[in-house]
Order: sequence, then structure tokens, then C-alpha cells
Amino acid sequence: MARRKIVAGNWKMNMTPSQAVALCDELKDLVKSDDVDVVYCVPAIDIVPVVEAVKGTNVEVGAENMYFEEKGAYTGEISAAMIKDAGAKYVIIGHSERRDYFKEDDALLNKKVKKAFEAGLTPILCCGETLEQREMGITLDWIRMQIKSDLVGVSAEQAASMVIAYEPIWAIGTGKTATTEQAQEVCKAVRDCVAEIYDAATAQAVRIQYGGSVNAGNAAELFAQPDIDGGLVGGASLKADFGKIVNY
Repeated sequence: MARRKIVAGNWKMNMTPSQAVALCDELKDLVKSDDVDVVYCVPAIDIVPVVEAVKGTNVEVGAENMYFEEKGAYTGEISAAMIKDAGAKYVIIGHSERRDYFKEDDALLNKKVKKAFEAGLTPILCCGETLEQREMGITLDWIRMQIKSDLVGVSAEQAASMVIAYEPIWAIGTGKTATTEQAQEVCKAVRDCVAEIYDAATAQAVRIQYGGSVNAGNAAELFAQPDIDGGLVGGASLKADFGKIVNY
């Protein structure tokens, strides 16, 4: 059975609540699709208004980050239960900007993945290498280490239901994109790693996205690859072109 494509927009630190609602209205007709799952992953302050704005459409909502504790003295953090209760269904975990700027390591991300599942959220788990790591020839080893570390204690059933996003760090916000062959090679390696941890059925079920300067011009070629099941889209998710990516 073919995996259903999933295209998620990562808004990053953009859009005030009023701007977010306006963007949802602008994109509403452009992102209609019976064939692709569409997700807006939005800043925490935008979750409630965006959930309201997309009611009655084909769009689901996700958060960009979460903490692994349920509640407590963690000023500035939001919990999986808060995200779920606000009406979101997805959460991005381990985006390279979180790993790099905020020094989130795999042990922390593993706790977040497990807590997301516990709360009934679908994790979009990110992995990716730096340009230096790619030039050293350790890309696949690095990605395998991330996936194996982040999925410790995660069941096969949970893994099959999640989304994994391969985002080469050197291609995020730079305008550079991995070649189709590079993207497919790593996404296949991610799937092979999941098969190694669990089994072939789990690996065939998990959806793997490519992220890193995905745009209307390259989406169709990228998404046609056998192991690329859609995209995690940054800047292009904030404009009308997002509709062209969804309907590649």
C-alpha cells in the first residue's frame, strides 16, 4: 500500500496571531488536496487562532517544539498536553535550529518523542548533517546515530505512525538544495535504519520527508523519489507558492 504524502509548513519564528489567521485565509483554497496531508507547524502563540482558522478545511496544525515534562517550573516551555488540548495534532522535534542554537541533544529529543506519543501527538522528528560532516563522508553514519538515539524505547507501532524529516543543515534557509539523488540516498538510509531497529513493515509504513529549501520548482522531482514522502517546508510555506508544493 502506497504511503500517503505529507507536506508540512514550518513557520519558524514568523507570523503574529493576526498575520497567521490572514495567511490561513490566503492559503485555504490553494492547499486543498484529497491526496496529500497538509500541516501548518506554527509558533506556540499561533496554535489556538490557527486551529480555529483551519476548521472545516483539509489542514491540520502542529507545534514547532515542546518540552518533555507534563507541567512545572519550566518558564517559557509548553507541554505536549497543552499542544494537544489546543487542538494541534503534530509537533516538530529536533529541528536543526533547536539542535544547533539551543543545544538540544539526542537524549533530550528521545524524551520529547516518547512524551509526544504519550500525549497522542504525532512527532515530526528531524535529522540532518552539517556541510562539514557531509564533506567528511560521515553523513549516513551521523543520520543513523541520530535516528537510533532518538527512537530508544519507541515501539514499532509508534515508529510506523510518525514522520521523520531529513533536513541537511547546509540546505536550510541557504537556497541550496540537496540533489534529488542526495535526498533520496539519505531518506532511503533512514528507512533502512528503521528496518534495522524494528522490521521491514515498520520501515515501509513510516513517512519520511525531505526539508531544506523545498520550493514549487523542485517539489515534484523530490517527492517522486521512492523514499521521499513529502516535505518539511520553511520559507515557502509562508506564501502562495505553498499551494503549488502541496499540489505538486
